[in-house]
Amino acid sequence: MTPTLLGRWQTRLLLMGIVGGPITLLFCLGLFGNDSGAIYMSILVYITLFGLGWDGVYMTVQSYRWDQDWPAAFQWLGALWEGFFFLLIRVIFDLELPFTDVDAGFPVGWFLLHYSLVWVGIFIASQSFMRILFPRWRFQGGQWF
Repeated sequence: MTPTLLGRWQTRLLLMGIVGGPITLLFCLGLFGNDSGAIYMSILVYITLFGLGWDGVYMTVQSYRWDQDWPAAFQWLGALWEGFFFLLIRVIFDLELPFTDVDAGFPVGWFLLHYSLVWVGIFIASQSFMRILFPRWRFQGGQWF
């Protein structure tokens, strides 16, 4: 991953917007057969905002590693934790997050499918397209500005 917090934030926002946005739009339009499409964009926003906070924790963990790097396996563990964290807040603690409430209850199965597709897409993009399109991405701390 990138060695600066600003770089991590920029990368997260870019990938969530370019990769997560279109996948979420498919869910919002109901193309997967889901019935509560309006909440998926707000879920993507919450996951992004929570992730920006978690990036600070990830930077601290990364600083203790001998190579100061964040391998792909840790990216998957982070994705699992972020999804579980959202479910913990929304379903287990039953906290009402604005724009995530539907009449039939929170669709956990649809959330898991949506979250999985978004994160697989982001992982593939970060491990392939980002390295091709931005070859100096990792060497400038991931900062583009």
